[in-house]
Amino acid sequence: METGTKQQKITLAFINDKSPIVDIICNDLTKLGFEILHRSEQIKDGLSQLSSLKELPSVCIIDLDFYDKNVLAQLQELRTQYPTIKLIAHSDIDAEKAVKPLLEISFGGYLLIGSDADDFKKAIETVINGGRYFSMGVADIAQEYFDSN
Repeated sequence: METGTKQQKITLAFINDKSPIVDIICNDLTKLGFEILHRSEQIKDGLSQLSSLKELPSVCIIDLDFYDKNVLAQLQELRTQYPTIKLIAHSDIDAEKAVKPLLEISFGGYLLIGSDADDFKKAIETVINGGRYFSMGVADIAQEYFDSN
């Protein structure tokens, strides 16, 4: 017999280049109770898939070339069309010139490649609850950005 209230499942979307690492992360997150609503390789594809979903994901995890100005413009479009979706970057880039533009687009988290399922779980739960989560390699950049704004 169940007691108490049922916890609402946190739903996710992934937009990333093909990667066996992301496949493992998705499998691990599914085992932890997260529901993956969709995966796409391009933001353009992600936008069209999001528009066809009955329910929007709570969080979108994105791993693309954040130096690409087209990607940044597309991310801004994603943010504009779906302002309620929390965004988390997943990248191997820990440079200020890649991190700051994402903070300006209101990304709530930034995980560096090498983050495990527990890191993802913490980041997802933190941004869902209105906080921010950054890997150690980018935390100083984020702190400096938020201190100056």
